[in-house]
Amino acid sequence: MSKTAFIFPGQGAQYVGMGKDFYDTYETARKVYELAREATGLDVAELCFTENEQLNITEYTQIAMLTTEVAILKVLEERGFTADCCAGLSLGEYGALAAADVMELKDLFQLIRSRGIFMQDAYPTGGAMTAVLGLDAETIAKVCEETEGIVSIANDNCPGQIVITGEAEAVQKAAEKLKAAGAKRCVPLKVSGPFHSKLLEGAGEKLSEKLQDVAVKNPKIPYYCNVEAAPVTESTRVKELLAKQVSGTVRWRETMNLMIESGVDTFIEIGPGKTLAGFLRKISRDVTVKNVETVENLKTLAKEKAEQ
Repeated sequence: MSKTAFIFPGQGAQYVGMGKDFYDTYETARKVYELAREATGLDVAELCFTENEQLNITEYTQIAMLTTEVAILKVLEERGFTADCCAGLSLGEYGALAAADVMELKDLFQLIRSRGIFMQDAYPTGGAMTAVLGLDAETIAKVCEETEGIVSIANDNCPGQIVITGEAEAVQKAAEKLKAAGAKRCVPLKVSGPFHSKLLEGAGEKLSEKLQDVAVKNPKIPYYCNVEAAPVTESTRVKELLAKQVSGTVRWRETMNLMIESGVDTFIEIGPGKTLAGFLRKISRDVTVKNVETVENLKTLAKEKAEQ
């Protein structure tokens, strides 16, 4: 039986103007941006739509990305689009929480705002992340373990693309070893911290404290968590998994494979860019991936649905 999954991108896909055509076209989208402003005190619409230097700073990127994803999601839902399950890459997991209706949107926006600040402040200097291309996860993990200092796998995105994270010097040393071990390239990422490394455990602890005051519901559809690459169907572990995710490895390749094994054959990437579609093309050629980042994309999707 055919299944559809909603998937949500993470940091790095943001750009000035993302979501503006949804904001201009649909009242439902405008209400989401207004709710984000009320919840956080930030003018998220201005942050997303006007030229500024804040958009690429983690504490602002996260709320901007999530608001855009939720605005598009709510318009999709309003037009009758549904999913059997969902997942999101790193901060995109919060988009999946919205799709699964795990908590109130106001709480979700306040959480991601706090998460961005905690992650930004946890290790402000001396951290790094590097994308390793063309080498398997087992080899990369082994090299990281054998490298002096703190360095580990941050993201297992797809075959041939894995991101390492940690102390800048350790990441650089590991990258040199990985190139010697056969990596095609090691590309330093323009990020403001060593995300998804043990250096951010303090940020996860602060997020855990913040989560104590948040009411969590059973997901209306399963969402797949990053740290265990497994479906979450009950509310009991949501808070623990979100706290762990800050410093844990994002197991995206495993997550996508598990979804495909469960019968998902159509993925709809909701939000800016086509990063996740690119990963999926390397994971499986047997699935369909559609993107909704513009109103034109939505119209195309609606037309295809009407013709089925």
